[in-house]
Amino acid sequence: MSAASSSCTAQIGETAGVVWHKLAENGPMTMAQLAKQIDASRDMVMQAIGWLAREGKVEIEESGRKRLVTLR
Repeated sequence: MSAASSSCTAQIGETAGVVWHKLAENGPMTMAQLAKQIDASRDMVMQAIGWLAREGKVEIEESGRKRLVTLR
């Protein structure tokens, strides 16, 4: 793994921690709400949510165009 991909992975992991804490403090939030509240690019927030989903730490519910993210 190159240094660039390693630092990118670390950044996704750090952002995942921020997402987890936001959800723990505020309860379920839409992906759009999370992206607005976290000081990271929308893409980075989405990757972090994916990381948490893969680890089984969040659930994502789709309702029309909205996706609600909830801690498990």
